[in-house]
Amino acid sequence: MAKLIYITNTSLDGYVEDESGAFDWIISNQVHEFITDLVRPMGTYLYGRRLYQTMAYWEAPVESYPPGHRAFARVWQNAEKIVYSRTLTGAATRNTRVEREFDPEAVRTLKRESVHDIDIGGAELAGAALEAGLVDECHLFVNPIVVGGGKPAFRPGLRQSLELIETRRFSAGIVQLHYRVGGGTS
Repeated sequence: MAKLIYITNTSLDGYVEDESGAFDWIISNQVHEFITDLVRPMGTYLYGRRLYQTMAYWEAPVESYPPGHRAFARVWQNAEKIVYSRTLTGAATRNTRVEREFDPEAVRTLKRESVHDIDIGGAELAGAALEAGLVDECHLFVNPIVVGGGKPAFRPGLRQSLELIETRRFSAGIVQLHYRVGGGTS
């Protein structure tokens, strides 16, 4: 059975976006290669609309990216992507389908049938999957900044036990926290 894994960058105070919706404070170059290696074995990415539209940046010809980002572009382009959106009328990228509603049972089936782990991105979508008991692991990349408000990495009111598996510190002050979610492998 495949694992469903939530990977996100967050501020020290737990936000994936600040109050204006910006995330330009994320120090992505510091962890880019590490995240590429983390998602390389995943076969499917589950996205909310906003994160998908941001990630669609990676659909351009691989040669158009800086050399250090080309591996991620290849990995991203090759993966299957499922986007949950009530407003998108179609997908703007290859290997992508749009679903109108998040269906926990369909994700359970995907986990059972997939030979590769599955990435889930977007705080709201990940929150719904956590509440449904679908998420097996979380990788939080905590950036050394306090933004004071915005979109939280986890839904308010969500209560979930986590078991710390691993930590890693990067030179720019980013800390990766890798957790196993209590209950896991639903």
